[in-house]
Amino acid sequence: KRLLQEDDWDGLVSMARDEVREGSHLLDVCVDFVGRDGVRDMQEVARRFVTQVKPGVPLMLDSTNPLVMEAGLKLAGGRCILNSMNLEDGEEKLGQICALAKKYGAAVVAGTIDEDKLAAMARTADRKLSIAKRIRDVAVMRFGLRDEDLLFDPLVLPISTGIEEDRRNALETIEGTRRISKELPLCHTVVGLSNVSFGLKPSCRIVLNSVFLHELREAGLTGAIVHASKILPRNRIADEKWNAALDLIYDKRREGFDPLTHFIGLFPDEGEVAGAKPQAADENLPIEEKLKRHIIDGEKRDLVKHLEEARTIHKPLDIINNILLEGMKVVGELFGSGQMQLPFVLQSAETMKASVAHLEPYMEKVEGGGKGSIVLATVRGDVHDIGKNLVDIILTNNGYTVHNLGIKQPVQEILHAFHEKKANAIGMSGLLVKSVAVMKENLEEMNAQGVKVPVLLGGAALTRDYAEEELANLYQGPLLYCRDAFEGLHMMDAVAANNVQSVYGVQRERAEKRKHQRENAVKPQSADAANVKPIAKDNHVPPPPFWGRRVVTDWSPWHLFPFINEIALFRGQWGFKQGKLSPEEFEKLAEEKARPVFEKLKKQAMEEGFLEPKVVYGYFPVQSCGDDLIVYHAEEFQCDGVKCTCGKAHGAGASLKPKSAPREWLKFTFPRQDGRRRLCIADFFRSAESGEYDVLGVQLVTVGSKVSELAEKLRAENKYQDYLYLHGFGVESAEALAESWHKRMRQELGFSSEDAPNMRDMFQQKYRGSRYSFGYPACPNLEDRRLISQLLNPEEIGVSLSENDMLVPEQSTDALVVHHPQAKYFDV
Repeated sequence: KRLLQEDDWDGLVSMARDEVREGSHLLDVCVDFVGRDGVRDMQEVARRFVTQVKPGVPLMLDSTNPLVMEAGLKLAGGRCILNSMNLEDGEEKLGQICALAKKYGAAVVAGTIDEDKLAAMARTADRKLSIAKRIRDVAVMRFGLRDEDLLFDPLVLPISTGIEEDRRNALETIEGTRRISKELPLCHTVVGLSNVSFGLKPSCRIVLNSVFLHELREAGLTGAIVHASKILPRNRIADEKWNAALDLIYDKRREGFDPLTHFIGLFPDEGEVAGAKPQAADENLPIEEKLKRHIIDGEKRDLVKHLEEARTIHKPLDIINNILLEGMKVVGELFGSGQMQLPFVLQSAETMKASVAHLEPYMEKVEGGGKGSIVLATVRGDVHDIGKNLVDIILTNNGYTVHNLGIKQPVQEILHAFHEKKANAIGMSGLLVKSVAVMKENLEEMNAQGVKVPVLLGGAALTRDYAEEELANLYQGPLLYCRDAFEGLHMMDAVAANNVQSVYGVQRERAEKRKHQRENAVKPQSADAANVKPIAKDNHVPPPPFWGRRVVTDWSPWHLFPFINEIALFRGQWGFKQGKLSPEEFEKLAEEKARPVFEKLKKQAMEEGFLEPKVVYGYFPVQSCGDDLIVYHAEEFQCDGVKCTCGKAHGAGASLKPKSAPREWLKFTFPRQDGRRRLCIADFFRSAESGEYDVLGVQLVTVGSKVSELAEKLRAENKYQDYLYLHGFGVESAEALAESWHKRMRQELGFSSEDAPNMRDMFQQKYRGSRYSFGYPACPNLEDRRLISQLLNPEEIGVSLSENDMLVPEQSTDALVVHHPQAKYFDV
C-alpha cells in the first residue's frame, strides 16, 4: 500500500520480482485503495509487471471493480485469473465478471458467498457446496465459461480466536473442499491459507498453516495463496506439534482438554525453530537406521562396513527388503514433497545399487525372487529415453526387475520380450505427440493378440485425461497412467500386491466423472473469425547474405558455452528446485552443487571432444497465402550482393524481385489461433496478394551422437547422477548451439544491434523476430520436418529423421527463423 500511495512503480516491480524468486506461480495484483484511480493504477502496474518481471508469470487481477479488472486484462498477455466474484450482490455483478472472463479468456476465483443478509459467508460444508454449484451453473450454463475456468474459494476463517462459532471453521473448509472437488471435479479449489491462524505468533502459525495445507491437499485442494518459505513439510514437524495442530483443526475438545490452549502451549519460545526435529548423532543410531541414512543421504562412506555389521544379525535379503528399500521409500516421499532434488535422488539410487551389489554374493538364488518385473520401452519412432531411464533406475532400486528395451521399439519386440521374460507388466514411454498415437496402435495390437497385462504409460505428450479415458476405454486390460517415475513405482507396487484392479478402478471412476462434466458443460463459442490480424505489413524485409544452404562443421564448443541457459540446465535438466529454500539458500545450492559440475563438463567437453557442433542453414524466398507459406526456388531471384549456392551471381537490385516467374518449390501449412488475435506464422511474411517477396531463414544444428553414447555408458555403469548431468548438458548444449546460430543469422540479416545486451534477456526472446521449431504450439506438425530436410539436406552433417520424424542424433534441433519484429511465441 505504501508503494502504491507513493507511486513507487519501480518498488512494486522489485517486490514482484522477489515474489517470483521465492517460487510464486503467479502474481496477485491488487490496487484497490480508497481515494485513488484504480483503473489508472492497474494500467501502470500491469504494464510494468508484464514487461519488467519474469515473462510468462501470469497475473491474478484482484479487485472488486470490473473496470479495474478489464484495465489489467487489456495489458496482460497470456491468461489471467480474476479475483474474485461471488453472489453477495446477486447474479448481475457476478455476470459482469463472467462476461469479462469469457471475453478475455480468463479464469475466475469464485468465493462461496451469497445474498444472505445474516450469514453471507458460507461457514458450513453444505453451504459452501450449495453456493459453489449455483455459481458454476450461472457461469457455465448462462455465460459459456468452462468448468476448468472456475477456482472455488471455500473460505478460510480463523480457528485461533477461541470463540465457539469459530471452532469448526477449519474442518468445515476441509470438508467443503472435499465435496466441491468430488461433485465438481473439473473445477479447481483455492484458498487464502494464513487466515486460519490469524492472531497467533509466527512459530505457531507456520506449523498450523503447514498442517492445515496438508489436510486441504488431501481433500483435493488444487491451489493456495501462501508464502512458500513459511510452509514446512511433514517430516520437519515434530509429531507432538503435528498431532496438536490436527486436534485444533478438527476441534477435538474433550473434558479438561482445549486443543487451542494445548497447541499454543507447545510454543513457549518465540525464537525456536518451528517444528524442527532433533537428529540423533549417526554413531548412536542402530545399524538398521544407519543403513537407511546411507540410502537417504546417498552416502557410500562406511557403507560396506555397516552392511557387514548388519549381515551378522540379518539375512542379506532381509537387509534389502526391510531396511534398504524402506530408505528408498523415504527418498520417494522426500522427492514427492519437494524436499529432495532429483540429482540426490539418483545419488541415493547409486548407493542402493552398490548395497545390493555387495550383498548379492551372500544371497541364495531363489527362482522367481524379487517384487516383480516389467518390460520398459520407448515406442516406435521415438528416440527420447531420459524419462524412461529414470523410471528404470527408480524401479530397479526399489526391488523390481526391469527389462529396458531402449528406444524406437515396435510393439512386436515389446510383446516378445514380455512373453520371454514372463514379466508382470509392460511400460511404454514417449516424448512426442505422435508417440501417443503409436501407444494407441500398440494397445490395439495387444487387444488383437489377447494380451491383458497391466500397461503403464507415461511421457511428456501424454495427458492423464487422454490416458485414463480414451486409451483406458480402448485397452482390454488395466491401463495405468504414470505422471513421473514415482507414480510408476506406486503403480508397480499395486501390481506386485495384486491390488491393480483397485487402483485402476479409482482411475476409471475419476475419468468417468471428468467425462460426464465435460459432456454436460456449455461449450464456449469461438472468437469472431473476422477479427483483423494486428500484424504490420510494411516492415523492412532484410536482404539475405546468400540464397540456398550452407554447411558449417568447424564450430568449436567453446563458442556455444556462453549461450547455455543455466536456469534451464540447473533447474529443468538437472532438477535443482528452489522449493522451500530462500533465494539465498537456493543460490548457494546452485553455486556449491550445480556450477562445479557445469564447469567440469565444459572442460571435459573441450578435452575429450564429445561435443561435435555442426550446422546447416540457409535463406529462401517466400510468400504467404492464407495459412500457407510458399517457398520458391532461389535462382530466379536477385538481391544486392546475393549469390546462390550454385556459385553464380543472379543479378543485382535493391529489393527481392524475381527475374522471371518464380517456380514454387514446396509449401508449409500452419495452424491458426481460434482466439482474438487469430495468429498464424504465415502472417509474418509478405503475401502473394501484395506482389512482394520475403525471406525465410531455416537452421538445423546438432552436437552429434557422442554425448548421448557417453551418457548411456554412464547409466549402464550405474553412475546415475553423472548420467543425469551429462544428458542434461548435452540437451542444453544443442539448445545453445541453436541460440548462438540464430544470433549469427540476425547478424547476417543486419539487425542484431536490436538484441538485448545480456544473455538472460536473450533467453527471454528480447531480440527481433523468433525461432519456431516443429512440435511446438505455433507449428505442431512434426511431419513438416520433411520439408526442412528437402531445403537443407541435413544428412551432410550426420542428421536424419526417424520413422516418427524425430531428429537423430537426439541432441539436434531445427527451426524456421522469422525476421518480422512482431514474431514472438504464441499458442494455437
